[in-house]
Amino acid sequence: MSAAASGSRPVATVVDVWRYPVKSMAAEPLDSVEVSWHGLLGDRRWAFVRPGSERNGFPWHTIRENPAMSLFRPRLVEPGRPDHSSVEVQTPDGRILGITDPALADALGPGVRVLRLHTGAFDSMPVSVITTATVAAVCDRADVVSEPLRFRPNVLVDTGSTEPFTEDAWVGATLQIGDATLRVDRHDERCVVVNCDPGTGKTSPEVLRVVGREHGARAGVYGSTSRPGEVAPGAPVLLL
Repeated sequence: MSAAASGSRPVATVVDVWRYPVKSMAAEPLDSVEVSWHGLLGDRRWAFVRPGSERNGFPWHTIRENPAMSLFRPRLVEPGRPDHSSVEVQTPDGRILGITDPALADALGPGVRVLRLHTGAFDSMPVSVITTATVAAVCDRADVVSEPLRFRPNVLVDTGSTEPFTEDAWVGATLQIGDATLRVDRHDERCVVVNCDPGTGKTSPEVLRVVGREHGARAGVYGSTSRPGEVAPGAPVLLL
């Protein structure tokens, strides 16, 4: 679909694409990925559950409770087959463990156990997008190193502008990102997870304070797939 044929216009370019094979663990950078009806292939298909929280509306064991989870690095060994045998995790001490290895759950805390989610363990919508300008502005005002992965996006885009929060204008619209199209459904309302430095596991409370004070605790947008397709860094983002 060309911009001229569709009447669409370019609004950004994809800079990076990430998936999170295990909820709240580190991101896996991608050269390209298929975006399906349930988000990126293999994204958040596994999660750890806190003991005694199975009936809780939010049972997940996450960075909120354990910031060190951001230092566990999962990857899909066979990206076309994201089942238990295809996911492995490098622990902070360098061990490589299968996703169902009891030693991995033990490393996360007493009584923690793993669950497989066929359609993903998402807090809201299955695809998250944020602009480089939003990341830079928030991190600068919070006096921390500019790091997109604090915000755990699937897709980081560059609008060619230094103006932050321009992605807000996309809510209610449809974007073509590479070969996929995404309906932008809502703003991304932030929690304490943005305080966690994904490189160290240390927290900086000022990050969430900045987002709350300056933008109503919102940074980035959530969307859902309206047409599956491949997305890769360098792909154009068109507003349809």
